[in-house]
Amino acid sequence: MGGGFNPTPGGSSFDLMFSLFPIFFFLVFALIIGGIIFSIVRYARNAKSEEISSYARIISKRMEVSGSSGHHHHGDSGISHSSGSSRTDYYITLEFDNGSRREFLDVKKLYGLVAEGDTGYALTKGEWIVAFERNTGQS
Repeated sequence: MGGGFNPTPGGSSFDLMFSLFPIFFFLVFALIIGGIIFSIVRYARNAKSEEISSYARIISKRMEVSGSSGHHHHGDSGISHSSGSSRTDYYITLEFDNGSRREFLDVKKLYGLVAEGDTGYALTKGEWIVAFERNTGQS
């Protein structure tokens, strides 16, 4: 017969696609579930950590925005708005008396209350900074 479509098993690229799709789907699903489990374990580990108070200097501050957003412009009105979901995490890097430096996730909204160069006592809990008492230099 002519050179038309051959529906025989093993002869179609569709068979390969349908063979690989479940594997690909399972891998993506496993990565998502693994990421969620990793986040839960990390949170639990930080929550159980001992609180440590240390004299330190704030070396730097940074923020990290993650997630997606869309920007929409509404015709001639000139009005625009953003939509979508995003998350901003704030980090503070401390330098301790021994010269070591470490970055901590700001879980208590200290980011706007401290400045680079501030010195004082930092209360840390695992990977989190939970308090900072600034040294005012007054006796």
